[in-house]
Amino acid sequence: MRKSTWILTALLLAAILLAACAGPQATQAPQATEAPQATEAPVMTEAPVEGGVPDLGGKTIAVAVENAYPPFNTLDETTNEGKGWDYDAVREICKRLNCVPEFKQASWDGIFPAMQAGEFDMLADGVTVTAERDEIVDFSIPYVTVGQVLLVRADETAGVDEFKADANRLVGTQLGTTNEIVAQEHFPTERIKSFEDFPAAVLALISKDVDAVVIDNISALGFMGEYEGQLKVGGQLTSDEQLAFVFPPGSELKAAVDAALQSMMDDGTLEALNKQWGLITE
Repeated sequence: MRKSTWILTALLLAAILLAACAGPQATQAPQATEAPQATEAPVMTEAPVEGGVPDLGGKTIAVAVENAYPPFNTLDETTNEGKGWDYDAVREICKRLNCVPEFKQASWDGIFPAMQAGEFDMLADGVTVTAERDEIVDFSIPYVTVGQVLLVRADETAGVDEFKADANRLVGTQLGTTNEIVAQEHFPTERIKSFEDFPAAVLALISKDVDAVVIDNISALGFMGEYEGQLKVGGQLTSDEQLAFVFPPGSELKAAVDAALQSMMDDGTLEALNKQWGLITE
């Protein structure tokens, strides 16, 4: 009995001693949790350009104009500043494309080789689209269809057939134009006088050096406005020529201008501009 009691006492003392040596039990540190994964910032996309046309970023565009072809382009006599359909149309196009037009006066003679060589970014001069020209330059989509007419003095009584039949009648036109080609198709070469520009041809008509001028119907109206009461249209020669802007071959600007022109057609701006400058009538 004592022996059992002693054994139990000894075991109890040993247990007490072990607990004292062990000390307080260490608590496990909380496990670190992974920081939440960073999510990618949303990709910023460019705002769509109005009308679906490209943004040229303020680029300057060199635009060739003749300044001798009303109502497309001419110089204001009081300010010596360029005015006309080409100026208004190109400025509207650049407004939509975010570009800056820099108009440069250029003579018609040699303009197509200059465009082919890339001396200008764009030609705005009421240019007729032809297969021959299309081989060396690029054209925009057409913005109007015109016809060729005989511009005569206001007191003229003869019509187209009488002009063709009268060997003494001389007709003027501009050198190197489709107007000259049309004149050659309707009149003998010896009766055609080709001038450097249309203002010179019209002045020859007023001064009676020629009896008529072969010119497109739109420009005929333009010159009739400049010389009010002195000129009139004497008859129609053709009616199916399309006018467009001209670019150097392979120009990236062509697609941008086409997009701007199409947006102007879609929202009515082109029609309003054409009516304003007499390219179309009501």
